[in-house]
Amino acid sequence: MISVPRLYPIVDAAFFSTTEELVAFAAELVAGGCTLLQYRNKSGNARVVVEQARELRRQSRARAPALHLRLIMNDRADLCILTEFDGVHVGQDDLLPESVRGIIGPRWLGVSTHNPEQVKEADRTSADYLAVGPVFLTSGKDRPDPVVGLEGVRRARRLTRKPLVAIGGITRANAASVIAAGADSAAVISDLLREPRKSAEEFFRVLR
Repeated sequence: MISVPRLYPIVDAAFFSTTEELVAFAAELVAGGCTLLQYRNKSGNARVVVEQARELRRQSRARAPALHLRLIMNDRADLCILTEFDGVHVGQDDLLPESVRGIIGPRWLGVSTHNPEQVKEADRTSADYLAVGPVFLTSGKDRPDPVVGLEGVRRARRLTRKPLVAIGGITRANAASVIAAGADSAAVISDLLREPRKSAEEFFRVLR
């Protein structure tokens, strides 16, 4: 079974005007101790996704050659392979987990879930880890799923032994509560945007 780091940062291209800004943000997260990053780009422009992902991989590993930084592609199993990422994370509206597994092989596979039925179903697949949420109100999605709360995390924990990543509205103020509820990791977007290195370091202190 894999081990997911306590902090699971999501680098969302929607928050950056240029690839340079995105890559610089990622570098700050790595400097703050992050060993895994998920790259997310919902624009639908595959060419841009490939260009940004390749630059993210190139520069992140050039700046920290001794660190095995794990890079996860959001949604696109094909682009995960093309850009030599370490895994892919899919949602309920993406390819089925077993179809993704057939594409990516032994790379990491994560699956988003939003209710107990989805957790049970994902647990029966070859997914390496499951995400559950949104735990709290979030601005990270245009049409977010219903909030599951900390009880949703507790329920998911009872339903799977796979590593569990809590996502949705997680900040330094509430991150410890999702770990106490049974999550192995906290996925964060917005609360890392300002002073990413310092923010990551503070998250790790909270998430011990």
